Amino acid sequence: MAVSKTRNLLIDVARQLFARQGVEKTTMNDIAQASNKGRRTLYTYFKDKEEVYMAVIESELKQLVDSLQQVASQNLPADEKLTEYVFTRMEAVKRTVVRNGTLRAKFFRDIWKVENVRRYFDQMEVEILTNILRGGVESGVFRIENVDATAMVLHYSLKGLDVPYIKGTFNELGIDRKEIRKHILDVVFFGIKIK
Repeated sequence: MAVSKTRNLLIDVARQLFARQGVEKTTMNDIAQASNKGRRTLYTYFKDKEEVYMAVIESELKQLVDSLQQVASQNLPADEKLTEYVFTRMEAVKRTVVRNGTLRAKFFRDIWKVENVRRYFDQMEVEILTNILRGGVESGVFRIENVDATAMVLHYSLKGLDVPYIKGTFNELGIDRKEIRKHILDVVFFGIKIK
């Protein structure tokens, strides 16, 4: 138990330092000092700063998954649950990236490295979406031929919105938050084909 507490402390201290100073300017010594642990303790858990950085990303993604699982466990009709999920997810991803200050720049530069760590989040998200969609089919709210494929498409659609949403691309186009929510819901629930 003490092992995970110490490791978690080191990760949290590193996240704060990375957010404030940037990953490049933060040293292993800075992390050890700010956590009131010796360098030896730090190197017991992490071989280098890159490993600490990846542990910070993993920790942030786990928190994100936890918040999304809370939404998925709510007792709501499937369409309301999916709507709540989509917007909670977008805001949570944005909050996570913005909260981490200068870590945000490294996140965008190292997006492919982050993608490797993000596999856990991707798997969990597809599982959560599958459960929401399956519940909607079973309750007669959704008509979906292939729930697994739909969950995967929805996951990648949401993932594709991450960077533009975080960067405020929609705001630059003069589209306010309420309007973008409407457009997203139109595509997710109604598609674009005239019936």
